[in-house]
Amino acid sequence: MIIQICVGSSCHLKGSETIVALLQKAVQEHHLEAEVTLAGSFCTGQCNRIGVTVQVDDEVYSGVTPEGFKDFLNDKILKKLQGA
Repeated sequence: MIIQICVGSSCHLKGSETIVALLQKAVQEHHLEAEVTLAGSFCTGQCNRIGVTVQVDDEVYSGVTPEGFKDFLNDKILKKLQGA
């Protein structure tokens, strides 16, 4: 699984560094180092007024926030990995 976090100027201002840190921590806590590749990306054109844009394989999710991160992790990453 490839997870790309937008680090363009808009997402940077909305906290992409925090989302990167949360993803790094989650990958380690769930022992997903062999299954997940984290990467930065520049603007994907999916800017949202709130939150950061994250692409998981071919799916693009906008509006990822620290407050909603746990749900995003469970619904969009962990469930997908369990179904693989």
